[in-house]
Amino acid sequence: MLEVVDLSYNYPDGHEALKGINLTVNDGEKIALVGANGSGKSTLLLNMAGAFDVQSGKIKRGKIGLTFQNADDEILMPTVIEDTAFSLIASGMKRAEANERAMKILADLGISHLSSRSSHKLSGGEKRMVSLAGVLVSNPDTLLLDEPTAGLDPRGRRRVINFLRGTDKTVILATHDLDMALDVCERAVILSEGKITGEGRLPELFTDENLLEANGLELPLRYCAH
Repeated sequence: MLEVVDLSYNYPDGHEALKGINLTVNDGEKIALVGANGSGKSTLLLNMAGAFDVQSGKIKRGKIGLTFQNADDEILMPTVIEDTAFSLIASGMKRAEANERAMKILADLGISHLSSRSSHKLSGGEKRMVSLAGVLVSNPDTLLLDEPTAGLDPRGRRRVINFLRGTDKTVILATHDLDMALDVCERAVILSEGKITGEGRLPELFTDENLLEANGLELPLRYCAH
């Protein structure tokens, strides 16, 4: 279980990014964090992942894997297979075993054909998939995903959705893609100006047009009149 208790966070310039966040996510649960730009989604993920020191409040967490909003921030090694296996080798695993596990993850994501490619000559969508593979290879209990489908073509988006639907891991994803959230998640949390302003089961929460509009969001495409 991941538990956030009365979490607040201020950036060095004084901006209050999170204001008294309380959130409990049960093992195996999949939830979406949604909100307009600047609402605090990424900051909350970074706090939950331990990338930021907790300033005020408490976080109870297990083994966390985090993908950043910008995939270039995570890709370090020259080739895709080297990058995917990097954390395993760094932790002491023999290269052959690490590469075998890395290839398994790449295959699970449908991108094993990229294994020998230069990591820095990939498309934006390919980099996003590789960054996800680099997190999954270490087998975290909880996945924190920041805009996991941004920049993906429809096929890549569907691969991510299918993978997330099939995994038994706890998943917390920050996204503007409400239709993807509906395909993956059972529950959603709405953030606005660093506060939780809405929370509930899906799809019910995403049919509340007034609540969505009040928080800078629009109805998922599947609910819009054509």
